[in-house]
Amino acid sequence: MPTRLYSDVQMLDHQPGDGHPERPARLAALLHGLRERPVPGTTWHTAREATEIELGRAHGPGHLRLLRAAEGQTVSLDPDTHTSPDTVQVARLAAGATIQAAESALAGVPAFALVRPPGHHAERDRVMGFCLINNVVAAAEAALATGAVERVLILDWDLHHGNGTQHHFEGREDVLFFSTHRFPFYPGTGALHERGHGAGEGTTINVPLPAGVGDGDLRLALDAVLRPAAERFKPQLVLVSAGFDAYHDDPLGDMRVSVEGFASMCDAALDIARTYAQGRIALTLEGGYNLTGLTDGVRACLEVLEGATPPTVATPGKGERAVMEAIRAHNPRSA
Repeated sequence: MPTRLYSDVQMLDHQPGDGHPERPARLAALLHGLRERPVPGTTWHTAREATEIELGRAHGPGHLRLLRAAEGQTVSLDPDTHTSPDTVQVARLAAGATIQAAESALAGVPAFALVRPPGHHAERDRVMGFCLINNVVAAAEAALATGAVERVLILDWDLHHGNGTQHHFEGREDVLFFSTHRFPFYPGTGALHERGHGAGEGTTINVPLPAGVGDGDLRLALDAVLRPAAERFKPQLVLVSAGFDAYHDDPLGDMRVSVEGFASMCDAALDIARTYAQGRIALTLEGGYNLTGLTDGVRACLEVLEGATPPTVATPGKGERAVMEAIRAHNPRSA
């Protein structure tokens, strides 16, 4: 089944300022690399803007008013989050592309939304950390609103914790949020004890990791913590907040993940989707600020979605103790 790629060159028009890590060159490098050397089987599709109804499922009325007021403006909405005249439209395109990717997955076709700006830090009523609209939240809510699925797994392997995604769903039982991330680190959330509350108790799973962890540690987290949780939860759709800033040469990260490591994580996510969700899987781009690591990491994931077998990654290393603590916290019978 061909993997659909959702993007738009208009996303290059978001200009957060000279020297900003979330620069247009990120997506430009991706689009150039994947078009010059396509992954066989992938097909390109133009993004659409998310509708007000779709955005309203992810954010409150005040947040949407803030975005409308920022249209056509160059303003700072947060110490790290700045707009140019086209930014709000670009953010709507990013959310729309991620919703399209989820719709594709529901139809049985895997997809990857190649978007900017990223989304997983955006809270219901707050712009934060380069993010204006929470793309994966909008996509999960859109999928649930169709009635085609009742349970969604969101896997977030970005270097940074997806605080906005967690906070949106942590009181609900229809979305399992699973995050691996460096901790303590920006944004300061994602501790081991954050497990959801009320009806959502246990459907938030954090695996906080120290700096310097690599491929084997992350694959162990997915195999030993996520896999048992997925077996209990039985997701009907798998969405991935795919950040590539844990790459070993990323300027923001101090982690040691290789391109092969990203392929391995995608392989684990795809296996869960095939086992429990009829193969329904969609990825959306979050962070990743080394252009080589970003482009090669995305390519490696696309190759896995198209049937490539990823190489075996190294054994766990510096992060093994943290993963074992997560096993005891979230799946004590396996510890």
